[in-house]
Amino acid sequence: MEPDPDNPYVTDPPTDFRPVASLSGPEAEEQAAQLREAIHYHDHRYYVENDPVIADRVYDTLFERLVTLEGAFNLQTPDSPTRRVGAEPLDELGELEHVAPMLSIQGSVEEADVRAFDDRVTREVADEELDYACEPKFDGLSIEVVYIDGVLDRAATRGDGRVGEDVTQNVLTIRSIPQRLGAGAPPFLSVRGEVFMPKAAFQEHNRERIERGDEPFANPRNAAAGSLRQLDSTITAERPLDCFFFDILSTGEDGPSYETQLDVLAALDEYGLPTTDLVQGVTGIDSAIAYRNDLLEVREALDFEIDGVVLKVNDRRLCEQLGTRSRSYRWMFAYKFPARSEETRVVDIAVQVGRTGRMTPVALLEPVDVAGVTVARATLHNPAEIAELGVDVGDRVRIKRAGDVIPYVEAVVESQSDGRFVLPDRCPVCESPVEREGPLAFCTGGMSCPAQLRRGLEHFASDRGLDIDGLGPERIDQLLDTGLVSDGLADLFRLDRSSLAVLDGWGQKSAENLLGELEAAREPPLEDFIAALGIPEVGPTIARTLAREFDSIEELAAGSRDRLEEIPDVGPIVAGEIETFFENPDNRVLLEELRDLGVDPEPPETTDTAQPLEGLTFVFTGSLDGMTRSEATEVIESHGGNVTSSVSSNTDYLVIGENPGQTKRDDAADYDVSEIDPAALRSLLSEHGIELASS
Repeated sequence: MEPDPDNPYVTDPPTDFRPVASLSGPEAEEQAAQLREAIHYHDHRYYVENDPVIADRVYDTLFERLVTLEGAFNLQTPDSPTRRVGAEPLDELGELEHVAPMLSIQGSVEEADVRAFDDRVTREVADEELDYACEPKFDGLSIEVVYIDGVLDRAATRGDGRVGEDVTQNVLTIRSIPQRLGAGAPPFLSVRGEVFMPKAAFQEHNRERIERGDEPFANPRNAAAGSLRQLDSTITAERPLDCFFFDILSTGEDGPSYETQLDVLAALDEYGLPTTDLVQGVTGIDSAIAYRNDLLEVREALDFEIDGVVLKVNDRRLCEQLGTRSRSYRWMFAYKFPARSEETRVVDIAVQVGRTGRMTPVALLEPVDVAGVTVARATLHNPAEIAELGVDVGDRVRIKRAGDVIPYVEAVVESQSDGRFVLPDRCPVCESPVEREGPLAFCTGGMSCPAQLRRGLEHFASDRGLDIDGLGPERIDQLLDTGLVSDGLADLFRLDRSSLAVLDGWGQKSAENLLGELEAAREPPLEDFIAALGIPEVGPTIARTLAREFDSIEELAAGSRDRLEEIPDVGPIVAGEIETFFENPDNRVLLEELRDLGVDPEPPETTDTAQPLEGLTFVFTGSLDGMTRSEATEVIESHGGNVTSSVSSNTDYLVIGENPGQTKRDDAADYDVSEIDPAALRSLLSEHGIELASS
């Protein structure tokens, strides 16, 4: 990570810049390149080494100068640190197939299980006493980050271990993750890390959220996971996320190999990727167990959450010999910490009602400190769990944190009540009857229930719905509290300027802006309207598929379950949810009201003749040269083709880019699907008169 020693912005950088207008193009380009290199260096010193060499105000001045230069001279680059501030919001997170499987780790809190693991591996490799690399087990969100020619190319969550969510734009905002690696990094590098929110930063961020009137995060892990999955990366950029890396998944066909796990960690550090200094190499299982016990003693002093330690056979040759199971590694084991638990009293039991009507009882507790985290509420999950616990208001209970994260009532320690809490037969918010589905309970009030209406409005106006700008949670609360919206979604389209302009914080301009947004929303794309309705299991992707299959919302509502199940990516569960939604009388009334108010969703554009790619289904794997998957998908779908995330018997072509995953190729072989490269794809499209842009 060492910069050019002649770079003037590394040590005691000048901040009295010449006016931008006085710079020539080459001068601006040279200065921007020097600033990028220097800022990358300063980011590494601050976020990775915790040893900054310039003041924050000087750093801010350099950063602002780079932003100005890139804007004035159109000098943006893929690895520019200015990308840290976030990009335009996405419609939804895409999917990325991992370069190599990201498997899980078997584990236990019992020492006997750890010794059994050691007995097995030593027996299989015929070694009396193995060397282990011992690491903290971070409690965050696992990610894969891929670097090509030293530049961050893409990043994905673990997902199911083979395919994860594309969080590239969000990972770019995490300052401890380098956008460009050091000079010694191989041309292709896939690494695994854990994104987390430091404890101190979590507490400070939660305090700010409470002061703004926002719901605080439950714990650092949830905060990190929610932040990394944001569709708007500018929100992620505002969250204090950090990351440690601990494995190299691949270095490509000709890349370097590593003899030990400790060599891997040393290489990560050499390449400029942040690692923890708590890793330790030991000989024998007794020493590994001692490492775990020592770390348990100091865990509360750490500024990040850990829920155990990971023991890895250090010799990677032996790891190769031991191999893997279908979902986990056979050469590593997680020796977990016992779950934290404390005792307190149940002050009250509230019932939360979600957007779908699901009712969740929540125990409100006398605040109790659980290993440095103040817990004031704990989930009771469902009536069946309450019955099993026999818990009620006034009882003294033991609180446990599932997976060291989610607080829940483990047991009643001392009963102070006459029985157990019983979920009401009617919704506590709207008094509608409650229906039971197995262990779950649901309010049947639909949008007539204020709780469901509030959450339904938030979804309807969100970027996963109709994306109505200016209609966030706070304004929705105002509309509900003042009674301007009371009966359902249709009330939004009955709003008028005079009623809105007198609300606190509004005015004529704000009212006109919202009414303009609502007017535009009267003719939304059919796929957006379907997604906005909040049908369970129907997100933007399935909504888009349904919009291509049905010409109107009325046709969708009348669609038979058999027809729905035949649609790719729908299936029986989703079909059942769609059928249930449209059979609900309240939902039918809502659709009629919206139609009477001029809400007329527009179906996708069609032509009288068949589209050139109609009936063809494509799947992508690997990086596509000169184009992104979203660009290729848009071109294919705009000409009648279909792009899906997995290979099936309906797939016509698997497009294989650089560093593809193996799973889709195996599936393609099983289903006898044609495999083509990006050049063949361009040729195929060209035969149909379709040109796909190339770099």
